[in-house]
Amino acid sequence: MKTPKTVPEVKLSWEISADEITAILAGSHSNPFAVLGVHQADDAFVARCFIPGAEEVTAMTLDGGVIGELKQLHADGVFAGPVSLTKLQPVRYRARRGDAEWAVTDPYSFGPVLGPMDDYFARQGSHLRLFDKMGAHLIKHDGAQGIHFAVWAPNAQRVSVVGDFNNWDGRRHVMRFRSDSGIWEIFAPDVPIGVAYKFEIRGQDGVLLPLKADPFARRSELRPKTASVTAAELEQEWEDEAHLKHWRETDKRRQPISIYEVHAASWQRRQDGTMLSWDELASSLIPYCADMGFTHIEFLPITEYPYDPSWGYQTTGLYAPTARFGEPEGFARFVNGCHKVGIGVILDWVPAHFPTDEHGLGWFDGTALYEHEDPRKGFHPDWSTAIYNFGRTEVVSYLVNNALYWAEKFHLDGLRVDAVASMLYLDYSRKHGEWIPNEYGGNENLEAVRFLQDLNIRIYGKNSNVMTIAEESTSWPKVSQPVHEGGLGFGFKWNMGFMHDTLSYMSRDPIYRGHHHNELTFGLLYAYSENFVLPLSHDEVVHGKGSLIAKMPGDDWQKFANLRAYYAYMWGYPGKKLLFMGQEFAQWSEWSEEKALDWNLLQYRMHEGMRRLVRDLNFTYRSKPALHARDCEGEGFEWLVADDHQNSVFAWLRKAPGQKPVAVITNFTPVYRENYSIRLPSAGRWREILNTDADIYGGSGKGNGGRVQAVDAGGEITCSITLPPLATIMLEPEN
Repeated sequence: MKTPKTVPEVKLSWEISADEITAILAGSHSNPFAVLGVHQADDAFVARCFIPGAEEVTAMTLDGGVIGELKQLHADGVFAGPVSLTKLQPVRYRARRGDAEWAVTDPYSFGPVLGPMDDYFARQGSHLRLFDKMGAHLIKHDGAQGIHFAVWAPNAQRVSVVGDFNNWDGRRHVMRFRSDSGIWEIFAPDVPIGVAYKFEIRGQDGVLLPLKADPFARRSELRPKTASVTAAELEQEWEDEAHLKHWRETDKRRQPISIYEVHAASWQRRQDGTMLSWDELASSLIPYCADMGFTHIEFLPITEYPYDPSWGYQTTGLYAPTARFGEPEGFARFVNGCHKVGIGVILDWVPAHFPTDEHGLGWFDGTALYEHEDPRKGFHPDWSTAIYNFGRTEVVSYLVNNALYWAEKFHLDGLRVDAVASMLYLDYSRKHGEWIPNEYGGNENLEAVRFLQDLNIRIYGKNSNVMTIAEESTSWPKVSQPVHEGGLGFGFKWNMGFMHDTLSYMSRDPIYRGHHHNELTFGLLYAYSENFVLPLSHDEVVHGKGSLIAKMPGDDWQKFANLRAYYAYMWGYPGKKLLFMGQEFAQWSEWSEEKALDWNLLQYRMHEGMRRLVRDLNFTYRSKPALHARDCEGEGFEWLVADDHQNSVFAWLRKAPGQKPVAVITNFTPVYRENYSIRLPSAGRWREILNTDADIYGGSGKGNGGRVQAVDAGGEITCSITLPPLATIMLEPEN
């Protein structure tokens, strides 16, 4: 122990008033920084501290030099006394009780970490790096290492950070209030990585709220626990520059995009039924998707969520990859592994609503902070969740920063934004009198519109390799058009009309399909009004809807034939592709988040045949520019047969400048048709590049022997072809 320095006589009264001691002990003092820590009066310094359980306290510098013995002012752990210092600086205490001795670095002796510009930009809503300032970050500050905590709670009377490091005692680390921004902060020295914490908030009325998880937490406890966890800055040796460069420099509308939609918790599981880690998923899911030819994996939400049956759509931790699959670094490794083999990763993102779990964002500081106070604007009747207040600058900034965070820190390739329609309409799922019109008397949520536009401007401005995809189920105009042209600014929009119309058609017995021919032709009237993704998503195989194969009519052979024909029809149709896991091998049972997919079905010929077909469809789609390069432009499509409702035959040409065209022909009846005449754009031999009735896919093996001949018959080029039953074929000119 170093020799104590001489303590000067202190004229300052270093004791604390009884009222202030009472407030500190009760945890009701709103600004303990004004009392505790090191303070100066004239040329002298005094230190005051609150260390529960201590009987004696010695004050020291951070390097261990003794600077004074403090007097006990209250038996519950309040101490004060003069200290030998020449300037304000952080101090450490050696506390003793009987034979026990421990060190405490005084959090109240450190200055603030945030600065006035942080306050200004946070209040203005233009701070685009809030994720580096808010939440919990390991830093070195004024010579000490610890965690800097910051949280927005402008209406709180007092905010403390509590955790394993202070025995969850809200009196120990009461935070400093920054009145210009409503942010509370504290540097907590010596707090390590990997400890649980929450915020203890006393509302305006003085009532303690339920402990709150950190809105900016980058790691969380595994459910059913709900605390946030201190985490180091993400470290990942990225090996994906070629992948990112490709997507930065290309027009995504003209690239092949085939998305495999995955629920990470139930794609596969361990033998004991537990969930795979990110590394385990990487070792099986990445090679599978690469072999299957998918260009992207889209995960149902993997941000932290408390309730498994919500599938992640009721998230309580937008910045934290769920602890179900391990630490955040595992997810970064997964993304890096995908990028190394050219697979993009899309995150299902939920800014439309948040759950009302007491540890979450609801009434965060005792007021409707993130949500609207009026339930007519702030509560979702469909999901019993709260709606973000898109008119509040700080809330919009929180969400925009989150999107930027995933793109920057985890190199994500895209965000699929959930439930956009519910954001756009004030009367969404509401009856008359249950909603409040906008300033012009309409039902459009103008604040949400501005948020979505700002989101897309920021995302595309900072991360041109990233795409945003809207799940928007109405005819809201220009969803995927640029903001400067009056659009919402998304890169793509889900084509819900395609999904509903085609599944309605496919579920009918073929004998009746002729009466519903327009269900398939109607979609081409609006196919280029947006940049569309064609989704066969998880929503279509849950809640009693059954699997896709189960929706098909007929006996088992016809069910498989129908689904094969449907898939090829979709892969030949203009638009990017999305298929939910398990449907690529025609899983019979409806999807359940509680168990793995029925992988055992692949031992059977028909299921393995379906998987092979989807694989071949992906690689055909990717290798033939005519099938993808004009997915979003009308010049890439030409009807060949649009009105043969009697035979339920559809045929069109897919085209791209300078590329061979591909003819897509579908027979949606179980009738084998020979000598079917069809018009083609050029004479000569055309190669059959795909036939869903091929034996290798589980079909009957009918077809055209690999080739057909188109002839010029009096100025019109026609071809006589064989149409297998319930099948789609694709033809390409040989030369």
